[in-house]
Amino acid sequence: MKKRRDNPKEYLFVDGYNIINYWDELRKKAEISLEEARESLIDILAEYHHYSGIEIIVVFDAHLVKGNSGTEEEYKGIKVVYTKESETADHYIERTLDILGRVKKIRVATSDWLEQQMILSRGGMRISARELEIEIYSQKDMINRKNDYVNKKNESELGKLEDILSDKFDKWNKFNK
Repeated sequence: MKKRRDNPKEYLFVDGYNIINYWDELRKKAEISLEEARESLIDILAEYHHYSGIEIIVVFDAHLVKGNSGTEEEYKGIKVVYTKESETADHYIERTLDILGRVKKIRVATSDWLEQQMILSRGGMRISARELEIEIYSQKDMINRKNDYVNKKNESELGKLEDILSDKFDKWNKFNK
């Protein structure tokens, strides 16, 4: 599907630890290994980016890490941000919304009520952790169903082709005897 040039690009900011704490699967992983939970979330978001085309920025609080200057990296098409010392994920997202919020379509995934109000006041749209989870898995399910349909259709057509070729081969064999 071709995007129109006059449509603004859509951005999705994800408050990483907020999502980890609200999604059952990730919360259970975090109880064992926070790093594994972060990696799982990043992989889920990277896959979602791949099939949705939405620019995704996942932000993790690192504000309590002494001397941390913050990092930003690209991973499978998404931006992963670890905030600097004394900066929360909320502050990073709010600061970015101040720059982009009125000119770009930006959604922020968090279930923090106060942060949701700040997002709305800065021109962004909010989506709760649960709504994001439903959106991601619903779209993934829809894609899987579409792929299953296409695969079954291809298998059916391949079966018909095999029947036609088998029939032609039989006729050819009879002709050459």
